[in-house]
Amino acid sequence: MRPERSSALYGLGDSTLLGGALLLAALGIGMIWSAGQVDLPSAVTGAWRRQLVWLVISIVAFAVAVRVPMRWLEWATPWIYALSIFLLLAVLVVGGGPNTRSWLRFGGFSFQPAELAKLATILLLARMLGGRKEPQARLFDLWRPVAAVVVPFLLVMAQPDLGSALIFVVILVSALFWARVPLFTIFMLVSPGVSLILGFSAAVWGVWFVIVILGLYLRQSYMVEAVAVALANLAAGALATPLWNRLAPYQQRRLLVFLDPEVDPRGAGWHLIQSKVAIGSGGVTGQGFGQGPQKRLAFLPEQHTDFIFSVVGEELGLIGVLVFLVLLAWFLRRVLRVAAESSHGFGSVVAFCFFAVWFAHLVINIGMTVGLMPVTGLPLPFISYGGSFLLTTFVGVALVCRVAYET
Repeated sequence: MRPERSSALYGLGDSTLLGGALLLAALGIGMIWSAGQVDLPSAVTGAWRRQLVWLVISIVAFAVAVRVPMRWLEWATPWIYALSIFLLLAVLVVGGGPNTRSWLRFGGFSFQPAELAKLATILLLARMLGGRKEPQARLFDLWRPVAAVVVPFLLVMAQPDLGSALIFVVILVSALFWARVPLFTIFMLVSPGVSLILGFSAAVWGVWFVIVILGLYLRQSYMVEAVAVALANLAAGALATPLWNRLAPYQQRRLLVFLDPEVDPRGAGWHLIQSKVAIGSGGVTGQGFGQGPQKRLAFLPEQHTDFIFSVVGEELGLIGVLVFLVLLAWFLRRVLRVAAESSHGFGSVVAFCFFAVWFAHLVINIGMTVGLMPVTGLPLPFISYGGSFLLTTFVGVALVCRVAYET
C-alpha cells in the first residue's frame, strides 16, 4: 500500500529498507576504521573518513533519487545510458588506477564509471523488457537487450576490469529471468560464455558441447538458432586460449591461484593464503575489534576493500560473520519482496536486477576470501571501502524504495 504523501521523505516506500542500508553502511565504516588500525600507519588508516564523506554524499543522492517518479526515470533512461557509455570511453583515454584504467579523478576524489554503467544498464534493460506482456521466447528476439549489455561489457573489459564486466552478465541474465524469458532460451544465450570458460580443457569442453547439442535437439529449437548456438560454442571454445593470452598478467595470476594458491605464494596467492589464515584465526568469538594480528602486521592485503570480510572474520569471529550475513540476507530479502510485489513492470525489473547485482557481489566477495571464487576485486555491498560503489548502491536503494512507493 502506498504511504501517505505527508511522509517525512516523499517517495520513500520502504523506510525499513533505508534503515537497513544506513545500518550496514555504518557497520562498514566501523570495519574500515578497524582495518586501518595497523602497527605502521598508511593510507588505509584514514580511509574511514573518506568513506564517511562518501556516505554523506550518498545520502544526499538517495534523497534526490527517491523523489524521481518511475515514469520520469524511464523516459530519461536512454540519456543516462548514453552518459555512462561516454564516461566508459573517457576513462579509457584519461582514466587511471592500479593495474587498470578504471577511475576518473576529480581533485581528491575518484569515480568509477563502471558503477554508473551498471545502473544505466539495469534501467535500459528494464525499459526494454518490463513493459512486455508476453515474454520473448526466441533467441534472436533478444538482440536489443544483448547489445545493450555487450557495449559496456566490452568497454569495461578493455580497462581491463574482469570483475565488473562479469556483473553485466549477471544483470542481463537476471533481467531476462525476471521478464519471464524461458530458461532454455537463457541457457542458449549464455552457453557460449560457459564454453569460453571450459575451453581450457578439451575434455571438459567436449562434454559441455555434447550437452548443448543434446539440449538443442531435445527442445527442437529453430534450425537457424540451433546452428548459431552450436557455432558460437565452437568459436568460444577455440578462442579460450587466445583470450587467456590477452589477459593482463595479474589477472592470469589471480585465476591460477584460485586453483592452487601455492602457485604464487608470495605474489597473487598471498592474498588468498593470508585471508584464510585471518578468517581461521578468528574462531568463534574473534580476536577483538581492531585487534586482528594479520591485519595489524600488514600481512592481510587490501584489508579495507576486497578483503574486508577477512577482517570481520578475524576480529569478530563466527558470531560476527553470522550477524553480518543475517543483516545482508534480511536486506536482500526486502529488496526481493519489493520486486515481487511491484505491479509496475519497469520498476519490478529494476528492483530484481539490483537484488541480483548485490547478491552476486556478496557471493563473489565472500567466496574469494575463502578460496571458493577467483579474486576479482568486487567489493562487499555497504561494507567495503569504495565511494563510487557506495554512491550507486544508495541510488539503487532509492530506486527500490521508489518502486515500493509506486506499487
